[in-house]
Amino acid sequence: MSPERIRRRVLRAIALNRTPGYHFPGNFIDISFDRVDSANTRLSYEAGEADIGALAVLADFALGTSIRAELDPATRLATVSMTLELAAMPRAGMVGALSHCHGFVGGGEEGRVGRSRVVLADAGGEIGYGSGAFMVLTPPPGVTLHPVPMRRRGDPDPAPLDERDLAPDELRILRHADEALERAARTGQPFMRHFWGLLPEAAAGGAACVMPNGPHVGNRVGYVQGGILFALGAATAAAALPEGWLLGSMAAAFISPGHGASLEARSQLVHRGQRVAVVRTEVTRSDGRRVLEAMSTHGAPA
Repeated sequence: MSPERIRRRVLRAIALNRTPGYHFPGNFIDISFDRVDSANTRLSYEAGEADIGALAVLADFALGTSIRAELDPATRLATVSMTLELAAMPRAGMVGALSHCHGFVGGGEEGRVGRSRVVLADAGGEIGYGSGAFMVLTPPPGVTLHPVPMRRRGDPDPAPLDERDLAPDELRILRHADEALERAARTGQPFMRHFWGLLPEAAAGGAACVMPNGPHVGNRVGYVQGGILFALGAATAAAALPEGWLLGSMAAAFISPGHGASLEARSQLVHRGQRVAVVRTEVTRSDGRRVLEAMSTHGAPA
């Protein structure tokens, strides 16, 4: 995708994000709510490159959407845990998620946990599956939640925005995209890695990644979106191994909200055999508080 087209896509997502109830990552990858039902939720997006960030956002939101279908449409759900088993990264083209709610644990409204599962597929067939648990919570102080605008592919686009019309947080997203485009051109790496901030570096016995926080990765209440947190852990875990090893599975526990100036992921290689490796990953905030813990398995190159 050309830089001009990416920039237009960013501005379009900013315009869509002005309708309350959703978040910028979902608007940017343009998730389509093809069907929403607790027993049969179908979401999809069109992939341009193999990107764990977009795939994890899709999986997280599909899992949560099938649970929210049983609740008030404006309900806040916080990701408690998420597991993905992957056979491959999606190829370019349409990527879909089929999710199903498996009911709730706990009584009352706030604090009960919904459970769901998801199957991921691209044009070539199934590429993975997973599960998740999401807690019903009240919004943070001063935050009013609205129903998620469930746009479908083909719905009318918002009116185009001019850069001069952007609010400070919106301009911050555009400037971040411009910087990511410049770094991607200079390094030859994919734009999305720079845009999400998934640029881990190998270290002794593992890997580390510092991901800048901002509205480009934020959820409906301003914390880092759950799929992006999952992707940060997965990308850093993958960097703990030589190039060519493939992420097979990851189970993540979400411990506290992702906020602050940046998040840091640190991965440690637990085991590396001839065919399978195991990596433990921890994500922390800039104040040192743990945000996510994950264990992942990886397969050796063919």
